[in-house]
Amino acid sequence: MAVVIRLQRHGGHKNPYYHIVVMDSRSARDSGNILETIGKYDPMQPKGSDKRVTFNADKVKEWMSKGARPSDRIYKFLANADMLPKREVPTQTKAHLASEKTLAKLKAREEKLAKASEVSAPVAAAEAQAPAEPAAETTPEVAAEAPAQETPAA
Repeated sequence: MAVVIRLQRHGGHKNPYYHIVVMDSRSARDSGNILETIGKYDPMQPKGSDKRVTFNADKVKEWMSKGARPSDRIYKFLANADMLPKREVPTQTKAHLASEKTLAKLKAREEKLAKASEVSAPVAAAEAQAPAEPAAETTPEVAAEAPAQETPAA
C-alpha cells in the first residue's frame, strides 16, 4: 500500500481549512479513509502566523520512516520547518528571454534616443554659453471689457 502525507479539505465555501493527514494514495482527497491526522493548515491566516501550519513533527518523522511520501505542498511545509532539504528551483530555458525581433526594436530605440541627445546637446551647450539677458519687466495688460449689447426680443 502506497502511503502519502497530504491535505484533506474541510471548511466552508470560500473558507478553506485543511487537515494534514496520512492516507492511502489511491484514496480520494476527502474520503474518510485516513490512517492518522498529524496536523492542520489554515490558508486564511497571515503568512507569518504560527497558526497557519501546525503539525506533529514526531508523527511526521515516524510515518516517513515507514515509507510515507509527502505531497508537494506538505514537502514545502516540511522544508520551511527544516525537516527536509529544500528542492532546487530549475533553471529557466530560453523561453524567458526576449525574442530577436524585440531585441532589435530595443536596440533601434536606444539608437534613436542617442541621436536625439546628440542633436539636443549642441543646442543646450549654446544656450548655456549665451549670457542670460535680464527679463524685461512687463505689466499685465488688462483688456477692457465691452458692455454686452442686448438684442431685442422678437
